[in-house]
Amino acid sequence: MQSSTSVENFKTGRHSHVFNEGNPLAERNTRWAVVLTAVMMVTEIVGGWMFNSMALLADGWHMSSHALALGLSVLAYGAARRFAHDKRFAFGAWKIEVLGGYTSAVFLVGVAGLMLYQSAERLISPSPIHYNQAIAIAAVGLFVNLACAWLLKDGHAHHHDHEEHHDHGGLHHDLNLRSAYLHVVADAATSVLAIVALFGGKLLGANWLDPVMGIVGAGLVAVWAYGLLRDTGRVLLDAEMDAPVVAEIHEVIEASPVKAEITDLHVWRVGKGKYACILSLSVIDVVEPDYFRRQLSIHEELVHVTVELNQRVQSNI
Repeated sequence: MQSSTSVENFKTGRHSHVFNEGNPLAERNTRWAVVLTAVMMVTEIVGGWMFNSMALLADGWHMSSHALALGLSVLAYGAARRFAHDKRFAFGAWKIEVLGGYTSAVFLVGVAGLMLYQSAERLISPSPIHYNQAIAIAAVGLFVNLACAWLLKDGHAHHHDHEEHHDHGGLHHDLNLRSAYLHVVADAATSVLAIVALFGGKLLGANWLDPVMGIVGAGLVAVWAYGLLRDTGRVLLDAEMDAPVVAEIHEVIEASPVKAEITDLHVWRVGKGKYACILSLSVIDVVEPDYFRRQLSIHEELVHVTVELNQRVQSNI
């Protein structure tokens, strides 16, 4: 005998697939960060080319990747909000935000390669650098990066306050906002490297520091891109069976007064720290699927649960 249920709300019987409440503050602050980053990006690229600073030029290219990533974040927020109630999306449109983060990471890989190539070329064939002008532009770039980080951190902290009481290792974070925030933090680090390289070249005559710091900056971009590709890729590919909530489901079923054995379990993320699951159980006693759903409801991150029961005959042998 088989029976199943996927009723969302026991009290109202409603069945909603909108699992993401959005993050308006983060979306607004990200728009401002896009404007600031784009202006500084143009300034650093032009300044690096005019004053022959590879570290400054690398920082400008690095910032260009962040301007693109921040722009993608804004578009992703808007698209997720627009399609939130579109019935074509079986479990809501939240993954549009995750896809934006993944796409920005792919672009970052290309930018890292370009930075590495240009820095290596400059290391082999050095040219004179206008240190004073390059240092001034790099310092302004650092200030802009810190301002953007403050904007994005404000939205991150505000949103996280509402979810901190059930955080599982950061899984409740806004991945789209996290990608934008880490972009500008990494860019600030690259700006610091550029300033250090320029001062080293000016005061110590170590011209090689400029292209070397460009190579280090390329490494930072590559490492950051790998981390974002890994985190967003896990969500997009539904690689969630090692999430803490999976162990929690096993614990609930094993502790149940009604003896049941899990024969099949699928868990995937449908929102920031929110999961859907399909649970197949083998039972001896006659029981309704809602019995197990009520037990699983103690874990608020499970927002869409389907339970299937397979009745088995108890042997008297």
